Parts: sequence; C-alpha cells; structure tokens
Amino acid sequence: MGDHTGLTTVQHGTDGRDDREDRGFFGHPKGLLTLFGTEMWERFSYLGMAAILTLYFSASVASGGMGMSSGTAASVYSAYSTMIYLVSIAGGWLADRVLGSYRGVLYGGILIAAGHYAMAVPTPAMTWVGLGLIVIGTGLLKPNVSNLVGKLYATDDERRDAGFALYYMGINIGAFLGPLVTGWLGQKVGYHWGFSAAAIGMTFGLAQYVLGRRHLKGSRHAPESPLPPAVMRTTWRTIAGTAVFVATLLAGMAWGGILTMSRFVDIVTLASVLAPIGYFAFLFRNDRVTPAERGRLRPYLVLFAGSVAFNLVLFQSYSTMNLLAADHAQTDLLGWHFPSSWYASMLGVFEVALAPVVAGAWVRLGKRQPHASNKLALGVLLGGLSFLIMVPATMGRTGDWIMSGWWLVVCYAVLGLGDVLLETTGMSATTKLAPKAFASQSMALWFLSLALANGISAQTVKLYGVLSDPVYFALNGGVVVAVAIAIMALAPWLRRTMAPVR
Repeated sequence: MGDHTGLTTVQHGTDGRDDREDRGFFGHPKGLLTLFGTEMWERFSYLGMAAILTLYFSASVASGGMGMSSGTAASVYSAYSTMIYLVSIAGGWLADRVLGSYRGVLYGGILIAAGHYAMAVPTPAMTWVGLGLIVIGTGLLKPNVSNLVGKLYATDDERRDAGFALYYMGINIGAFLGPLVTGWLGQKVGYHWGFSAAAIGMTFGLAQYVLGRRHLKGSRHAPESPLPPAVMRTTWRTIAGTAVFVATLLAGMAWGGILTMSRFVDIVTLASVLAPIGYFAFLFRNDRVTPAERGRLRPYLVLFAGSVAFNLVLFQSYSTMNLLAADHAQTDLLGWHFPSSWYASMLGVFEVALAPVVAGAWVRLGKRQPHASNKLALGVLLGGLSFLIMVPATMGRTGDWIMSGWWLVVCYAVLGLGDVLLETTGMSATTKLAPKAFASQSMALWFLSLALANGISAQTVKLYGVLSDPVYFALNGGVVVAVAIAIMALAPWLRRTMAPVR
C-alpha cells in the first residue's frame, strides 16, 4: 500500500482557516480518523476472509468446504488475488477520470460488503458471486483511499509523513484483528460465519466513512481530471456493456463446461503476464517519455523483478502457509486450542513492530545507509530465506506429523522484515523512476508487479501437495534467493542508472 499523490498548495477549509489548524486526531486532521477507520475495517474484512478462504476451498464438502485439493485451493486463491491487483489499475483510472476518489472508495466499499454478505450464504454459487464483487470493490477502494489521505495535507505540511504512519497503523491493526476473529469463527463454528464477520466489519467501515465524510478534502461529486461530458456518457455505456458481455460469456462458458476452474486460473495468469509487458512496451515507445526517463525505466525492470520474486512467497502466507499450518502446526497453548489461521496474524504483528526499527536504522546511518537497490535486494533475500526456514521444519516428516509453531513464527518474522524493506523502498523508487508524464499512474507499475507475482503463484502452488514439503519450499525459496543475489550483482549498474534514487 502507498500514496503517490500530493497537494501542491496549502488548502483552506470553508471557514478560510489554514488546514494546519485541523488537529482533531492526535494532532492531525479529523479526516485522518475517518480514513484510518475505513482502511482498518477494510483490511479486517479482506485479510480476515483471506485467512480462511484457502482452508474453505480445501475443506471437504461434508465439513462445509468446497472439496478442492490443496494445490487447487491455493491456485484459486492466488488467481483471486491476481484479479484484485489487475482491477486496481482500472479502479485508479476510474476514480481519476469518472468517479472521483470519494465515490471510488464509497462504491468500492459497498461492493466489498455486498460480496462478503454473499459469501455468508452457504452455497457455492454465492461464493463465486461474492468473490467477484470483492474483486471489483477492492479494485475501486484500494488505489483511492490513500489518495484521500494525501489530500488532507499540503505538500509542505510537516505532519504528512507522520499522518501516513498513523494511517498504516490502521491497516496493520485490521490485518492483525481480522484473522483472529474470522479464523475463530471459520474454523470453530463454520466458514460462512467467518465470512459474515468480514461483512459486518466492512459495514462498520462504510458507516464511519459516510458519517465522517465532512472531514475529507476534495470534491465528493467530481473526479480530479474528468472526461468531457460526451466521452463520460460513452465511457459509462462501454463499462456497462462490457460488464454484461463478460459476465454473460463467462457464465455461458462455465455452463457449457468450456470454462473449467483450471482454465480460468490459466487465463488470469496469462493476463497478469501480458499486462506488464504491454504497459512497459507502451512506456518505452511513448513520445512523452524522454530518453533520460526511458533510461531510468531499465533499472526499474530489475526492481520490478525483485518485487515479483518477493511477493511470490509473501502472498503464500494466506495459501500454502495457511494449509501447512492447518495440517501440521501445533495449535495448543497450555491445553488451550486456537485456530491455525491465527498464525497469519503474525505477519502484521512483525511488520508493525519492525517498521519503526528499520526507519530508525536508516536515520541513524544517514548517508552511510545502503543504496535503494541493496535495500530491496536484502528484502528479497529475506523473503527467500523465510521459505528456506521451512525446509528443516518439514524435512523427514511422515504420517500425521506436527511441528512446533515457532517455525512459523520465525518464518513470519523474517518475511515481515523483508516486506518492510521491500515495500518502503520499492514504492518510493517507483514514484521517482516513473516517467513524469505518467506520474499519476506510477503505482500502476507497482500493482502490476503484485499481480504478476500472484499470477505466477497461481501456477506454482499447484505443486503444493504434489512435491514433498521440503522440496516445495526449497524450490520457492531458492529461486527467490537467486533473484536477490542477481540484484546484488547488478548493484554497481543500478547505482549509476537509478538517479535520483539513492
């Protein structure tokens, strides 16, 4: 997550006062509380549902699941996550040119809540309807809510960075609490009860977003760069027609047996590969991209590959790692049994704890801190090592075996540190290396790396349960470590070509 927009002038409220006087939320604008709560509840619902979704897919029909194999369940989850990041690119454009950020978040939240409520209905058909609504809704909300945070502050407001730190705290609180609540309900009571909790959480987020709308900045009725009225009407007709056509086509293909689950996953993976190829080709050939900017795109391709490699393992926290925990992790503490999905909360805990440590280390090192490419490479390396840790944890195990939960805790600690290093460095580099003419779309590059990581994961996780656990984790971790070493080897070239990134 991240923000890539900013205000170029000091804004004033309707009473003519400088917005710096708005300090109603821990010294920050009151609108930050609104957005803090919105994103906290959205992450509560999204990651809470994610913590039990793969388990629901793989559980037997008799126990309330969908009866998929472990590999298929993980693959379908990865395809679902891929679509969210692909749709997020369109969601950012829609808000910028058609809806506006406020309505983008509002409509997105409504669709997300509707999707979770649909999944609360215990039928397979409603599960797929619900996931479709969540994909579209998250694609609208995700790229626009941080945009609204940026609008609360003038570019030179000294509270801006601290404000985003508070905002990200809300994200991580939701990421921590979501799996605890939905995991308990999903695994102890029933999966659809867990989905209901996610629905209620998103409803809370929507309610406080609407009630606090008066504290937000920017138009609630118009986009930042609206299309001409005639083009706007044509765009709406095109969107509606395309949606109806695609839905009808997919339903018809599924009904006729042409569109199987495996083929659908393959189509999503193909889209995740073609989208970044097409976007980079567009940037390299566009006349508005200067030769100097084109030169900076080349090293960005290396960083892009690093992001893909790292997120290949990160996103398995809610798929293969969840399945491993459910099947083989110790889930009792002093005689008290807890849901295996609670291990997924550990990632958020470590990210919250380690982020200030990393920030403090960079401040302390000052000019002696590593170059951005080395920071990113270190993050990728830690991602690979987190999976290699699971090799000795699973080696030599046979039958109905159980491992200590500390293996998972250490794995998530290493992965969380890697995520802090990679996300902060990668998103910052993205905004600096993106061509000026496409600065407002710079985060599309980052979202495409996440989409591609999930798309590749949708294929690789099919091997989970086919290969032995030690071989599976060794292959995944080994490939990611190899990418990290390659980035380190390219460090001298990256330092020369990545200016102004340090």
